[in-house]
Amino acid sequence: MSNPAIAIHPWSLDNPTPEVEAFLRRPAFDERAEAAAAKCLADIRERGLEAVLDACRTFDKAELSAETIRVTEAELDAAEAKCDETVKRAIHQAAERIEAFAKAGLRADWTMPTPHGGRLGERFHAMDRVGVYIPGGTAPLASTSLMTVVLAKAAGCREIVACTPSRGGLEVSAPLLYALRVAGATEVYRVGGIQSIGMMAYGAGIAPVELIAGPGNAFVTAAKRQVYGTVAIDQVAGPSEICVLADQAGKAKWIAADLLSQAEHGSGLEKSFLVTDSADFAEAVKAEVLAQTAVRNRREIIERMMANGGMCFAVVPNLARDGVALCNRFAAEHLELQVADAEAILPLINCAGAVFVGYWTPESAGDFVAGPSHVLPTGGAARMFSGLTAETFRRRSSFVEFSQADLAETREAIETFGRLEGLDAHAYAATVRFE
Repeated sequence: MSNPAIAIHPWSLDNPTPEVEAFLRRPAFDERAEAAAAKCLADIRERGLEAVLDACRTFDKAELSAETIRVTEAELDAAEAKCDETVKRAIHQAAERIEAFAKAGLRADWTMPTPHGGRLGERFHAMDRVGVYIPGGTAPLASTSLMTVVLAKAAGCREIVACTPSRGGLEVSAPLLYALRVAGATEVYRVGGIQSIGMMAYGAGIAPVELIAGPGNAFVTAAKRQVYGTVAIDQVAGPSEICVLADQAGKAKWIAADLLSQAEHGSGLEKSFLVTDSADFAEAVKAEVLAQTAVRNRREIIERMMANGGMCFAVVPNLARDGVALCNRFAAEHLELQVADAEAILPLINCAGAVFVGYWTPESAGDFVAGPSHVLPTGGAARMFSGLTAETFRRRSSFVEFSQADLAETREAIETFGRLEGLDAHAYAATVRFE
């Protein structure tokens, strides 16, 4: 008998079934988180560091003070000593790959000539002081330390502030701290949640930052959205999600493992979506998902996600037409192409945070070591936003250098626009140079 926690439905462009359509809709914001963020941020604006410390006490059960809020160099030394060589090798390997990818994507300053001897172009400058948020609750994400700070360092940022919650006191994950040291964080604070965003944005007890990046739960996301304008932010991100486009040549066991990789994050609102052209294959994957869930360490978390309707399988008549269209509609944070013709399908995908191509590319490779940052848009936001890159941590300035002949050639157009828009001072700024 079918397990109601994993629904299998047909879907096509000609018959978009309502069950699948409902799965595609994910709320962009959590109203409770929005209200909590507004209240906490207002308190931080009014009372500064004291409000941050009170929030740490309330939400993280952490008794902190102005003297203990920052992780010391001695603590970073101790964290490094706690990490065994296997952990250190993994962190260094990932850091090197992430740095190489980040630097390869940096745009160079460029110029182009104007028709009469002038120049136009763009220049790029690293932000001076940036902040990153590293989740550290149900799963301390050492990998996120690398996927954020390494990019800021590659961009050339001089000051990189990292915030991550302590666990019921002063303790912070040793691998997470070691990863922050390797990545190049210049300040580390044991502060999580809304209060960390307020502290970095408003300069509560520390110098304020210019940009805040990094993933977080609904409360962190709400806080980032509300401080936008005071600081820049990378994106608004919600619960993790994965979509797998699969044909019958794929291995059900592999695909089930991939679907569960995002189901175990812990909010209970994650989404795992399988799109295939075979109902029998969907049933085989479903059986594997249930079997693997039974032996996973985070079984209860996964089962809660399933109970919330977070896993859906869609059977389409044609992968290249209906399957691709459905994947683009879903606009997943992570999209796997577990199909024989993955290279042919890849150019058809235009809405995904990151795409994992071919049978030998599990999404977890991207989460940890591949190179691109795993800080990606969720909840369908891949239709409007892109993942974190080193460019996020830089400012772009265009420049214009006209010669007299360039201005003479464009003078009439400048004066015309000034007249059309009622801005005669604009027009005269060009006219006066020829009087």
